[in-house]
Formats: sequence, C-alpha cells, structure tokens
Amino acid sequence: MEKNYKLEFQNISKAFPGVLALDNVSFGIYPGCVHVIMGENGAGKSTLMKIINGVHEKTEGVMLLDGKSVNFRSPGEAEKHGIGMIYQELKYLPDFTVERYLMLGREPGRLGCINWKQVTAEAKKMLDEAELHYDLKTTLRMLSVSDIQLLEITKVINAEKCDVIIMDEPTSALSNSEVESLFINIEKLKKRGITVIYISHKMDEIFRIADYITVMRDGQHIHTAPASEFTRDSLVTMMVGRAVSDIYPKEALPIGETVLEVKDLNSDFAGLHDINFYARRGEILGLAGLMGAGRTETVRAIFGLDPFTSGEIYVEGKKVSIRTVADASAAGIAMATEDRRRYGLVLCRNIRENISLANLRALSQWGFMRLKREKRETDEIAARLRVKAASTAVKAGTLSGGNQQKVVLCKCLLANPKIIILDEPTRGIDVGAKYEIYHLMTEMAQKGICIIMISSELPEFIGMCDRCYTMYNGRITGELQREEMTQESVMQLIASGQSGAR
Repeated sequence: MEKNYKLEFQNISKAFPGVLALDNVSFGIYPGCVHVIMGENGAGKSTLMKIINGVHEKTEGVMLLDGKSVNFRSPGEAEKHGIGMIYQELKYLPDFTVERYLMLGREPGRLGCINWKQVTAEAKKMLDEAELHYDLKTTLRMLSVSDIQLLEITKVINAEKCDVIIMDEPTSALSNSEVESLFINIEKLKKRGITVIYISHKMDEIFRIADYITVMRDGQHIHTAPASEFTRDSLVTMMVGRAVSDIYPKEALPIGETVLEVKDLNSDFAGLHDINFYARRGEILGLAGLMGAGRTETVRAIFGLDPFTSGEIYVEGKKVSIRTVADASAAGIAMATEDRRRYGLVLCRNIRENISLANLRALSQWGFMRLKREKRETDEIAARLRVKAASTAVKAGTLSGGNQQKVVLCKCLLANPKIIILDEPTRGIDVGAKYEIYHLMTEMAQKGICIIMISSELPEFIGMCDRCYTMYNGRITGELQREEMTQESVMQLIASGQSGAR
C-alpha cells in the first residue's frame, strides 16, 4: 500500500530533565480515518499529541504533515495548519459564558472590536447543529464536567480549516447517549475527509470506531496495524508487556455488620427523593445509574459537600450530623471525587502535601506541622499504594492519571476511614493502572473498610461490586446481589426507572 500519510513520525524523541518521554518513535497516520493511540499512562501518548499540537517541541526526529516537515511552536500555529485538539483534562475559564467559550480565539469583528451579535448567532448555530440545548449566557461554572466536555468537542469540530482532530479521552465524562452522538459526529468527520486521532482506555469504544491502532509502551512505538488485526487480549498484552488475566480481582470475602445507613434522605437542592440504603463493613457497594440519576448527588450529600433537606445518616449504629466535609471526616467517611484534578488534588503542590492536606489535625501539634512524622507517614502510604514517583516531593500535577488517583486514595486512607466513597475511581486511567486500583480496593475491603463505588463502566461495576442499588431520577429503583448483577439486569433497572427493590 502506498504510504500517502496525513501525518508521519520519523524517529521522534522527546527528553525532559531526567526522563526520556519518547524514544525513537516512527509510524504514520492515513488521512480520513480514525487512528487510535493506545498505551498505559506514561507510555508517551500525550507527549506525542502535544508535539503534534505545538505544546511541546520534539528533541529529535522529523514530523511530516502532508509530506512536508513541520515543527509547531504553539497550539495557535498548529491550528493554522489545520490541527485541533480536545484535551482530557479540561482547561477553561469558569466565568466565561457558553457563547464566549465556543467562539474563543475566533471572535468575528473588525479593527479589534468584537461583533457580539455575530458571536451569539454563530454560537447558537453551533449548538443547534450539535443538537445541544444550553443557554448561551450561562457561565461554565454552572455546568457539569460532561456539559463542558460536550461544548469542547463542539468547539473543536466546528473550527475552520481543521482537518486533523486529536481527541484525548473525549468520552471520559459522557453518558451513553452522548457517546453515541459523538460517534455519529466522528463518522461525519471521516466522510468529510478529516483525520481523527483518538486516545481512549475503553476497549469497547476502540473496536467500534478504530480503523488503525498504534500501541505505545514506555515511550516507544510497539506496533501499528489495522484494528481488525488486534484482539482485546493481544492489545492489553502489547500495552502492559505481559498477559493480564482476571482483570477484576474481587474475591468473595466475609461481609461484616452494617457500618453506614441512610434513611429517608431528601434534597431539594440536588433533586433526591426518599433515599434509603445501607452498606456493610468489608463490602463494595455500588450505586448504578445513568448520568443525572442522582448517584453523585447522593454521595456528595453524605460527604457534606451538598446540603440535604431531610433525612438521617447513621455510622456504626449512631446517628451523625453531617453538614460539612469536616463533619463527614470526623464520622469516619472519606471520598475520592469524580474530578480528581479539580476537587481531589492541588496540582501545584507536591505528593506529600496533597496526602497530608486532609489530615493536618492528626499530623500537627499546637498548630505546627510535625514535619518528620508527615514525611514518614506519607512516604509509607505512598510506597504501600505503589505511587510511581522519584519521591513524595514531586508535584502532583506531573504525575500520570493513575498515579494521581493513587495519591487521592493515599489521602483518604491516611485518615483511617471506616467508609470510602469512590466516584468514578478509574476514569481516564489505563488498563494496567486500573488493575492496580482494583487490587487496592480489594485490599481495603479485606481490611474491613466499607467502599461505596460509582462507575459508568458496567463491566467494571459488575466485576467489583458485592451488591448494588440502582437509581433513576433521584430515586433508588432497585437492589441487586452480586450473583444477580448482569449488564442486562442493571441496565433494565437504571434505564426504565421501574422499581426492582425488594
């Protein structure tokens, strides 16, 4: 086959201080196709994408666009050459309105003056074509991660002269129906001859949309071939460098007594109605539901992040008053939120500071930090959870997604909680790192910690949970034991809203 590549990489290397992020990478991407890049966190995928998009400059090698050597020094320069990128970790100005965000960088006008009527008209046209129904004057801080992700996708897809679109985990915050809509848009892009470079850790997605797959590991190119030449097992083996069996290591463990009980919880603020459930020591309890069903709103209320109108919460049989996060922590509840970068970590601070942040009272005396104790305890728990970093002095923002999630879990575990809430614990994390998170969850359950888990990936949910409650429109609609949980039984309850509770 003649190699008329849209993009080609010849011996691309990228070195950062003390790290060789890309090592002699060479492969090509054909025009008008969906080319998926696979690899664990830290494999070099994002570094390569940032070289394409002008965020980083390569150290060695040649990048060819339509057969011509290019070297972009900024995303703006890359965009002028027809390259757009949708980032996994969204960076946005929360006080921008929807219309301002959609038109950012390409506002119509003359002589330095923006034509705001035209901004509104063009933004509305973009939303209409994407069948999205947002108020153009709404600020981004009022929207969910899912909403902002959809707007970012719409913005990039509608960029003028964009004939290469990089999508880095674009579905990590989307519901099933939103994912389907994205795939329809990707097919439209292909028909227009636009090349899509797609990064995802979701195997079902990859085999649905990929024309070609490239596997990277430890900064090196491992293999590129048509998607039809891969199987799920061969892909995982290439990514991690070994065969991974029993990806969900959950064991049948003895379940203890009830440790958390929620009675008649209602929230006018979050739209919750008559929430009743219990969770036991050593149990992984799942909350299943579609986007907006009330799963996250329920755990946020329990953790003191959002107010609730009425209801009672019991921990180990004792009624507790939870109005703030401090109240929840004092009751023995910890939580890892779904957006770890926005709510779970202070990215500009180091690992040690992030782990100790929620445990300052225990690590201080008379208002002063006990620094030796802080270092000893944070180092010990980071080592126990196998956080991959030179030391706990490394900034959290430099870590891969899997290691950032481990730091969040370190912070939770250092408080010795009775209950840990995990909201989308493996979102944006590769297969190898997911496997480690699953093992950590199993170890926590073995030690008697009660885990409440929310996950939008049904195989993961079913593979890890001992029991689950299903939710629809702010209400609990059913309860399933582990042996009853199948994709069909869970989906029937969460999609129909018909009660199956016993």
